[in-house]
Formats: sequence, structure tokens, C-alpha cells
Amino acid sequence: MNEALAIVIGYLLGSMPWGYWLPRVVKQVDVRRLGSGNVGAANVWRLLGLRWGLAVATLDVAKGAAAALVGMALAGEIGGIVGGVAALLGHWRPLFLRFARGGKVVATTAGVTLALAPLAALAAAGVWIAVFLVGRYSSLASLAGAVALPPFAYAFGADWPVLGFTIGAAAAILVLHRENIHRLLSGKENRIRLRRRPALPGRAGAVSPE
Repeated sequence: MNEALAIVIGYLLGSMPWGYWLPRVVKQVDVRRLGSGNVGAANVWRLLGLRWGLAVATLDVAKGAAAALVGMALAGEIGGIVGGVAALLGHWRPLFLRFARGGKVVATTAGVTLALAPLAALAAAGVWIAVFLVGRYSSLASLAGAVALPPFAYAFGADWPVLGFTIGAAAAILVLHRENIHRLLSGKENRIRLRRRPALPGRAGAVSPE
């Protein structure tokens, strides 16, 4: 029963589409109609700038961590895992967006892992930052961080259920980034420029695939 409650709460937390809500409230922008159409932090960053992208990323990390922590409080480590998986599902297909396409679960995975295996999460975040600073591809950084997450979890002594979660989450991130992988291989993926002005709606050249 507690595990079922963890799943429900985790899904509801994961379904909070901060990448849609925040731009809608503060900028009157519907990110689903701009850029990649994704409600994740990277699309918000491209459209509104670094500050808002980081705000969305922080909130998505927080909801993943909250889902896992609530699950752990209800049913121990297994509760944290099932609550975390439910949060990823909620982020991908949010209830509050009527199950339409959500985000690609990168930041939410980071939050869940931060609760379950904090050292592995921080190490994988370090990989994300390093790869992004070198190439300026948010997608490539996300893929590298996802691939690095299970080895870090194993190296830092995570239990097998947690290790299984990191493997499954990494696989989900790879699948959800399959279009990005194709564009990276074909040289058509777009970089994020740290100093570029936000691509606000109505500005020429504002919209580009992510």
C-alpha cells in the first residue's frame, strides 16, 4: 500500500511541468509552440535565457528529489525507487498537460538520483558540465551524463535496486534523445551560446530544433 502511495505522489510531483508553467506565468510564453516544443529546461534556456533555464532545471531536479524522498519515507529504498520512476513517467507524460509530451527526464533523473545515490548524481552532473562547456551541446552533455551515471552508482557502492534504476533511467534518456543523436551524428544539432540573447518569440531566427 505504501509503495502504491509513493507511485501516486511521485507521478503527481513529476507531472508538474515547470518548463511550461514558469514561462507561461512570467513571460506569457507557451514553450510548447516554440523552439523544440519541449517543456524541459534546455528549450526554456534557448527561448528565455540562462536564468530561466536554470530555474526550470532546479525545479525539475527538486521534484525528482522530492518524489524519491517521499517514497523513501513511505516505504524505504524501494519506495524511493518506485516513486522516482513514477516521477520520470510524470515528467515525460504530465497529468497537468493532459498526458501530452513533456520533457526528456534529464533533470528529474538527476533529482531522483540525488536522493538515492547523491555522490553518483554529483559525479554525473560534473560530467554534464564538463561536456557542455567543451561542446555547448546540451543534448550531448545529457547523453554523456546519463551514460556515466550507472558506472558512478556502481563505483560509489549503490545497492542493486538503485543501480537498476540508474541503468533504466539512462536507457530512457538515450531513447528520448534519439532525434538529438541523429542530429549530432549528421552535424545538424544546435549549440547553446552562453552569451547569446534569449530567443524571445517574434524575434527572427528564434526557433530551432533541440
